[in-house]
Amino acid sequence: MNVLSYHLCIEAAQNRILSGTPSVDDIKALESSDAVILPQPCRESLYRAACRSCSQVFPNYDAFFEYQGKTGQDRLFKKMGVPYPQTFSFFDVNQFSAKASPLGFPFVFKLSWGGEGKNVFLVTSEKELAHCLVKARESEKQGEKGFIVQEYIPTGGRSLRVVVIHDKFFSYWRQDENGGFYTNLAKGAVLDHQSSPDLQEKAVHALRDFCRKTKINLAGFDFLFDEKSQDPLPLFLEINFCFRCKGLGGVGEYHKLLAKGIKEWLGQVR
Repeated sequence: MNVLSYHLCIEAAQNRILSGTPSVDDIKALESSDAVILPQPCRESLYRAACRSCSQVFPNYDAFFEYQGKTGQDRLFKKMGVPYPQTFSFFDVNQFSAKASPLGFPFVFKLSWGGEGKNVFLVTSEKELAHCLVKARESEKQGEKGFIVQEYIPTGGRSLRVVVIHDKFFSYWRQDENGGFYTNLAKGAVLDHQSSPDLQEKAVHALRDFCRKTKINLAGFDFLFDEKSQDPLPLFLEINFCFRCKGLGGVGEYHKLLAKGIKEWLGQVR
């Protein structure tokens, strides 16, 4: 089987590195391949070229490029009909000002771009909202438009990350030990693989169906559970197509899981 890899850590029959847009030689290599492995941060030009040239491409980034940013994921969650916090998307600050905030305080304000809690704010007052709108205008000047306002879900300071690699799912909690708003490891949250296995299974079950329908086979999904509910649903919060791997045991362990997942994927596409 002639496999072409653009991933620096995945060796194949052919291995290439792309620094810009795909060249004529890249296209020839793609067209002669039975399967293509792409890097996790992948340019759209390479992904589109790979999909045009070869029927077997990993990972599947159709949803990533069609529903970009948090505003795009809002559209995707609505389309798929999955449970998630009530969310309103805005193209820019002017559109928001015309409609005013559709949610009462507190609510969550998120710029469309950013990860690990960056550009995410819990808004509890008009003053804090004004600060968020200033941040949004600054982003617009840099060419990054779009933001969402989202229902605040009380979670007891924890969120669940579920990573899909091919058809395997790995879940773990990220817990703020003081029960605060931010549950990102970059902001000091701690890992917990053991707690509430029933809730973890609920999220994995929901995600398995979601990935089957969307074809997503490499991403980290974040879920929230309402601590006030006696039987809480796993609420889809965000899809991270580039994610940290500390919760999977670190970079080395993640690459082992990735290599195993790709090997199993290749076995199914032969």
